[in-house]
Amino acid sequence: MLETLITSKTRIRILVKFFINVANNGYLRGLAEELNESTNSIRKELNNLLEAGYLERESVNNKIIYRANSKHPLFGVLQKIIRQHIGIDAMVEMILNRIGNIEKVIVIGDYADGKDTGVIEVLLIGNELNSEYIDQLAIKIESEIKRKIKFYINEVHNGEGLVIYEAN
Repeated sequence: MLETLITSKTRIRILVKFFINVANNGYLRGLAEELNESTNSIRKELNNLLEAGYLERESVNNKIIYRANSKHPLFGVLQKIIRQHIGIDAMVEMILNRIGNIEKVIVIGDYADGKDTGVIEVLLIGNELNSEYIDQLAIKIESEIKRKIKFYINEVHNGEGLVIYEAN
């Protein structure tokens, strides 16, 4: 869906990197290696996004670090679009509607770091979660969002990740 609106695959990958999780940042060479793109194509897209105000930059130890501009008026909209593009919103809705007593849903691994690798790792924290049903749900979610899902249930976690749902 997003590919029809934004024709640059590099731009989409950069938007995913920075807008999936506001804590993500990167520098030119690191992004080029991570996204397996040339530094010229990354520089061009970073400059375009910076000029439009979607990204901000700062100099740290002789490196220019880029991150999403959370003060931009369209930040929330872009983040929602990126999460819909990845399928996170649909996944959370299906989890909450069908599993029940969920306390927290955390995206961990590559997607929490803004890397669209095709496998979304999700930590589910809650009481009396049925792992067999969750495995069946994973298959349904995968067909809906066109990405592989790997669920972890009530496992110890180092605290890093993207909390996408937390019960009040």
